[in-house]
Amino acid sequence: MTSSSPPSSPPAAQGASEGRGPLRRLTSRGRHEAHRVASPLELFFDLCFVVAIAQAGIQLVHAVAEGHTGEGILNYAMVFFAIWWAWMNFTWFASAYDNDDALYRVVTLVQIAGVLVLAAGISRAFADHEFLAVVLGYVIMRLAMTAQWLRAALSSEGPERTTALRYAGGVLVCQVGWLGLVVLPEGARLWVFLVMALAELCVPPYAEKNHTTSWHPHHIAERYGLFTIIVLGETIAAATVAVKSGIDENDALGELLPIAAGGLLIIFAAWWIYFVVPIHGRLRTSGQAFLWGYGHYLVFASAAAIGAGLEVAVEQALGEAHISTLSASAAVTLPTALYLLTVWALHARYFKVGITQQLVLPVTALLVICCTFLGEWAVLTAGIVSALSVAVGSALTGRGAARRSGAQKRTT
Repeated sequence: MTSSSPPSSPPAAQGASEGRGPLRRLTSRGRHEAHRVASPLELFFDLCFVVAIAQAGIQLVHAVAEGHTGEGILNYAMVFFAIWWAWMNFTWFASAYDNDDALYRVVTLVQIAGVLVLAAGISRAFADHEFLAVVLGYVIMRLAMTAQWLRAALSSEGPERTTALRYAGGVLVCQVGWLGLVVLPEGARLWVFLVMALAELCVPPYAEKNHTTSWHPHHIAERYGLFTIIVLGETIAAATVAVKSGIDENDALGELLPIAAGGLLIIFAAWWIYFVVPIHGRLRTSGQAFLWGYGHYLVFASAAAIGAGLEVAVEQALGEAHISTLSASAAVTLPTALYLLTVWALHARYFKVGITQQLVLPVTALLVICCTFLGEWAVLTAGIVSALSVAVGSALTGRGAARRSGAQKRTT
């Protein structure tokens, strides 16, 4: 997934250029390949994964609205890890090895089938702590990923083959451990999850310690950005459906309008803050890539949780949730604050000049948390605060650019 130094790969896509038959060698693509963009298959892959994210969000809403917040968050974190990790592993593999032949497409479609199986089992995992379907879907996805790595190993040699075999072996070993969620007692499942999540996170550093895969920085940044857009879009869709249902069934426009307006401002600000800086230029070393790629678990999970929180706030405003206004507000403000802090840590802080610019997003996150205590106006106020942070950040960036331009003119 990551690198410590640029791999010795050609500047063009080898795998994509070796003939146009139905089967081609799965060789590595060039890190500096020009005009590398997401493929239609990758976009389809992302859309299908969002189905599982939507199911996780729906179950989180039910859990929080019924007052089972801690249990709901734990189940959400576990299920979301399986979704995110399978998505991320394919994304980095495809950036390095996508040859778009028939076999590659079929194996990728098998992975999509796996995530749909996982999505079908999410409700049972939340309601009955039954993880059989979730684990089965995850195994299908990961076995397909293993097949991709074995195919890459067959088409390579030397350190590159060793890396591919390490990936394949690491994935297979981890699958054995995940079976513990099915066969072990319920009380041991949290520990199984923590151990196996750590084991999964260790596979890429182990596999690539002697040879790096030739992932494409601009392509990776685009893939993560597109998935962020899709998740935010799902958040908007979920919140819109909740508001529409409330209006249709309860004629409660006055109660829901502040939540709808605040939620929209939060999502607009979330999009703006993520895409205001070009991050691909920082994806150069192994440390940067690991931190950035792994950190997006919190970006994606918090973005999806904002939508779930807005649904909870709507249900509470209509009297359909068994929680307080404070708890419903926190369901929106806390994931929003987490999103702001994570995007600042992964993106924004590298492009901020001076302490004032650096403090904009952390202070905004703190103010959003404070909005939790404003009762029925909490979501709207949090949205206004988020929007103001965009305005303040843009103004400070523009003023800094003007000062630097003026200084350059004075020195010439």
